[in-house]
Amino acid sequence: MIGRLNHVAIAVRDIAAASKLYRETLGANVSAPEALPEHGVTVVFITLPNTKIELLEPLGADSPIAKFLEKSPDGGIHHICYEVEDILAARDQLTRNGARVLGSGEPKIGAHGKPVLFLHPKDFCGTLVELEQA
Repeated sequence: MIGRLNHVAIAVRDIAAASKLYRETLGANVSAPEALPEHGVTVVFITLPNTKIELLEPLGADSPIAKFLEKSPDGGIHHICYEVEDILAARDQLTRNGARVLGSGEPKIGAHGKPVLFLHPKDFCGTLVELEQA
């Protein structure tokens, strides 16, 4: 069902400082920041030859990333994202097998302009999983 690894998301307190670290220290190609108010985050993407790293900074006090940073003040890996061919079929198969989809269960449009869903971390070895329509 799952396809390639789309990205690994890292929560950060200061996206400008984190972008500079990846750009200047690691020599990475870092995108411009993009605010996604519907998700409560500002994102940048670091493009690698085989995948991406997504840096997430809270956008507002109610951001899920703000809550994550309360528990992990230094930041860290927030989620991993896999591509799926058909997000609705994947959701239906996962829920039939006992996995929990967060939120309403309906896909939202993610940072790449494609439908995404998040799966409960307790159902996936403590890891928050994002599915993105390929």
